[in-house]
Amino acid sequence: MTFRRTILKSAIAAAGLAVFGLNTAVAEELDTLKEKGVIRIAMSGAYPPFNFVNDQNEVVGFDPAIGAEIAKRMGMEVEIVTTAWDGIIGGLLANKYDAIVGSMTITAERDEVVDFVGPYYSDKRAIFTKPGSGISSLEDLEGKKVGLTLGETHEDWAREKGYDINTYKGLPELLLELDNGRVDAIVNDSIAAILAMGEKGQEFEMFGDPTTDPFGAGIAIREGNPQLAAEMQAALQSMMDDGTYLTIAEEWIGADIR
Repeated sequence: MTFRRTILKSAIAAAGLAVFGLNTAVAEELDTLKEKGVIRIAMSGAYPPFNFVNDQNEVVGFDPAIGAEIAKRMGMEVEIVTTAWDGIIGGLLANKYDAIVGSMTITAERDEVVDFVGPYYSDKRAIFTKPGSGISSLEDLEGKKVGLTLGETHEDWAREKGYDINTYKGLPELLLELDNGRVDAIVNDSIAAILAMGEKGQEFEMFGDPTTDPFGAGIAIREGNPQLAAEMQAALQSMMDDGTYLTIAEEWIGADIR
């Protein structure tokens, strides 16, 4: 059993859910959500420019914009919930929110306990260092201190590689630790880290992970809700078809990231 799978199974247990986390007798949630008129979406709030808290204490970014537009097209308002990333799936299974729209990588392990809508963008793993570090390949990470966000798929990957790692709550902490020299390298989705470092004026060098294919980010919902999944997927597709998705992507990312 992998470390990541252990974490996911622990999340289910912590949520207090019996028999694989969800009871098959649970009714489809779409009608209930539409009756309430609100869908609660979760994210870390610590992953700029995809989701972060601005100076007005508002959660903004690509993810909340996508989530709000999907909700609008489904005839609902959106309520944003921020929570620690390493417990975010457990919170979904415990009904603390209705969906995760937080740049979650679609993986086989996660797909065992949640269903995914999307993907709504694609990215790839990259390793970032300070200029002149001498680290330019995965082999160079041996014996170095590597920083990662707790609970992300990159953490599982780094543990399997046997790297010496430190874990943090989110990307802002990773960038600070790299800048201060407390880690020699950080591992992150490439787009978010490049944009965040550019925004800060933080100099860096980077290289991609040649052992891993690009991945898709999806919207996680509880299992057993095919109607909800279908309506969310249709809303997402309509955004992509009519140009709204591209407008949102260019505003927050500066490019089409499908």
